[in-house]
This record gives sequence, structure tokens and C-alpha cells, in this order.
Amino acid sequence: MNGRNAITILSMMVLVGTEVFAVAIAAGWAIAGLFDFGERVGHVLMGVFSVFAAWIMLQLWRRATSIEPLRTRPSHR
Repeated sequence: MNGRNAITILSMMVLVGTEVFAVAIAAGWAIAGLFDFGERVGHVLMGVFSVFAAWIMLQLWRRATSIEPLRTRPSHR
């Protein structure tokens, strides 16, 4: 396992994940408040947007690990 790449990817995932999920929750809260939908619909919107945020994080993980592989490939000599 390539420790340097793992630390880089995990650090990036924490940073971006915090931002993405914060935006998802804030967007659900803001839309529910703007249109006066109530708390229940606000929580549903937060959940829906959080699922979308999780999908974004999965795509980011796939792309990051394709660029910076976690496992080192054996060198052919």
C-alpha cells in the first residue's frame, strides 16, 4: 500500500466531504425555509441532497484513486 497517496487522498476526501455535505444540508434547510415547507420536508430535502453528496464523494474517490493508486504495482524488470 502506498502510504503517501493514501494520506493525500484521505485528507482531500475529508476536506471536500465536509464542504459537500455542509452545502447539501444547508441547501435543504434554505429551500425548505424559503418556500415555507416546514421541518419535515426540510429534513427530507437534506436527506436527498446528502445522498447526492455521497454520490459526488464516491465519484471523487474513484477519480482520485485512478490518478493516485493506493496499491503499488509490481515493477517489471
